[in-house]
Order: sequence, then structure tokens, then C-alpha cells
Amino acid sequence: MHFALKYGKGSLPLDLEDKRILKVVMPGEKKPLKDALGSVKKVLEAPEGTPALLDMLKAAKPKKLIIIVNDITRPTPYSVLMPPLVETIEKAGIPDSNVTLITATGIHDLHTREQDIQVYGEELCRRFRVLSHDATDKSNLVFKGKLPSGYEFWLNKLVDEADFIITLGVVMPHYFAGFSGGRKSILPGVSGKETVEKNHARMVEIMDNLPPIRENPISLEMIHAARIAGVDFIINAVVDDAGELVEVVAGDVEKAWYKAVKVSEAMYLTPIPRKVKIAVAASSGYPRDINLYQAQKALDHADKATVEGGTIIVVAECKEGYGEKIFESYMKAGYTAQGIMDAVKANFVIGGHKAYGFAKVAAEKKVIFVTSLSDEVVASLFARKAATIEEAVRMAMEDQGSDADFIVFPEGSVTVPYVAS
Repeated sequence: MHFALKYGKGSLPLDLEDKRILKVVMPGEKKPLKDALGSVKKVLEAPEGTPALLDMLKAAKPKKLIIIVNDITRPTPYSVLMPPLVETIEKAGIPDSNVTLITATGIHDLHTREQDIQVYGEELCRRFRVLSHDATDKSNLVFKGKLPSGYEFWLNKLVDEADFIITLGVVMPHYFAGFSGGRKSILPGVSGKETVEKNHARMVEIMDNLPPIRENPISLEMIHAARIAGVDFIINAVVDDAGELVEVVAGDVEKAWYKAVKVSEAMYLTPIPRKVKIAVAASSGYPRDINLYQAQKALDHADKATVEGGTIIVVAECKEGYGEKIFESYMKAGYTAQGIMDAVKANFVIGGHKAYGFAKVAAEKKVIFVTSLSDEVVASLFARKAATIEEAVRMAMEDQGSDADFIVFPEGSVTVPYVAS
């Protein structure tokens, strides 16, 4: 069987005998919406759990309308989500000067102006003020009390001062929050770094046995934060592996989002017959393999399909390196894999959670990267580098034997396997 595995903005070939492949894990098929723009307009007019957006905006007459949008690492289809939203804002009589787009960077890097234009387009960047949230800028954070966990909730000041909040998101599986989108626009999206750290620290408790989404304590705390922040309306999309819109929801931050979760779950959670000795996972190409911080998701998903002692091949360009400084410092500090896990559990910091993700896999399995990263960087991940996927397959078969079987993840960053039994 031949595969063209996504790699950056291109692809790399993989050829395997059919008899060696136990399963190809692909997203479930759901046809793209025939009229994507029309579908977005429809959900704005008939949302889940709220009045129509136009009616809400006319009643609120916001002087400070905040639209929270995703950063460059999230494949959000703005070309179909934004035109109907902007049209509704215009119909409500709200001037452009009252509207601010805030990029929910969480603890990711702030956008440059060029990245804003690349992601949102020139027209939106010309018409509206566009700002990146800075989780470390304490002068732009407001204390909003304590979350159910007892941790302090610090929120972006502009979001707190808004008189109407709309969030845009894309709903995909997430390795400890369950799914992205919805409430994540607030926490971690526009929350203070310490709040994000305390929330994410709980991942070490649940990563090996992720609870159902309505019971996930990390997700539930995110919902609580979104309620405190006062999110008025969400617009969330589910996209296929080509980035085409297959579902769009709008309205209440819980009711609408849970509807999208159902669709995403049906598409991206995939049964497998059993675990195998070798898994090959492509990190779904750009922007999901822009750096190691993002590519870790593919490693985590492949881990769920691989026996202890097995080998995982990750195909990820990672042209921007590690992608986060604290994560990088952990990987370069000379720890063993177990040492990283112990250090992160003892003193959780954002960035350390990604190091924990790499270390958790490396402690039990062998890892090979096909990547643009240097041998030195790959070695810091407790992994080996292969120049091609063909070479990586040879190395894996030397590890596991010539009769080893494979599971292949062409969309490894978004497809989550589970053993059917």
C-alpha cells in the first residue's frame, strides 16, 4: 500500500506490503457541507441555547465587542466563519471601531502582524483591531476569583471589559482536555499563565485513562472559567482532514460545543483490533507539524496503538524547532525520561507538560523521527532520527522483527485510536 504522508506543506512517501498493515487509522467520513457559508448563516440565525446572534447584538448594542479567535496552530476555517459573522455585526449597526479580535494564544507565541494577515486575511486586519493575548503580561490580566479546583483565575483585561464576547473555535480531539474548541477559547486561550499551569497540571492524573468528556475535570474547569468570563456566543467548526467544513454550531458555550463534540468524536475516535509492535504517525502536515510542541499530539495518539516495548515512527517537519522555551529547556537538561516525569509532577510548569508527554512514551517505547530537526534535537527527545520513512521502517523492523505488523496514522495529530474490546 502506498501513502503520501503529509510533511510540512508537502508530503513524503511510505510503501508497505498490505499484509503487514493491521489498520490504517483515518478520520471517519462525513461529507463537507454543500453550502458552508449558508450553513454558518443558518446557525447564527437559529443557534443552540441562545437567541439569534443579530437579536442579541441589537439588544446589547456593544461598545466593546470582543471576538476571540484561534492562533496560527489551529486550522480554523475563517474564510467561511467570518463573512456571515461580520455581516451580522454590520446589520446590528455596530461600527468596526467597536470590534476587537483577540488571538487566543494561551501560552503560545504572540502573532506577528504578518501572521495575523496570513491567518485572518488582509481585510479583517485592516477593518478591525487585532491583538494577541499575552499570558505573562500581568498588567493586562484581571483576577476573577477562584475556580472549583481552588486555583486563581486570571483573565485578559480587554476580555473582562468587553460588553459582548464571541468565540470562534475548531473542535478536534485533545490529548488531555478531551476536545478543543468551546471553553478553551477562554482557558487556556486568554487566561494568565499561572491559571493555565494549574489547570493543565491535572493532566498527569488523567492522561493514561481519559474520562468521558462530560466528566473530564480539566474540561469542566474550563467551562466554569468561560462562564465566569461571560462568553455570550460561540461559533465552532468541525473540519475533515482536508480542512473542509463538515459541521458548524453556534450559540451557548456548552450546548453548542457539546453538539460539535459528538460529531468530532464520531469522526476522529477510531477503533483498532489490538495494539501493534510498530505505529507510523504523520503529524498531519502544516500547521500541525510546525513544531514539536504541536507534533506531540501525533506521538500521543500512536502511543495508544503500540504495545509496550514497541516502536513509533513520527513524521513531522517541525521547521520551528521545539516551539516553546520551557519545553525545550526540559528536553535539553540531561534528565532521563523518568526524571522528566518526576520533575514535572513535583513542580508543574507550562511547557513541562509537553516534555512529560514525550518522556511518558519514551519510558516505555522506542521512537524514531523523520523530520527536518537536527540529530541533536531528536536525541534530546529520547528518539532516533531517520533520513527517510523507508529508513525509519527498516530501523523499526530491526527493533521489532521482520514479522512485525503496523498501524498507520496518515492524520496522526487528529485521529485517536482505542482498542475495540
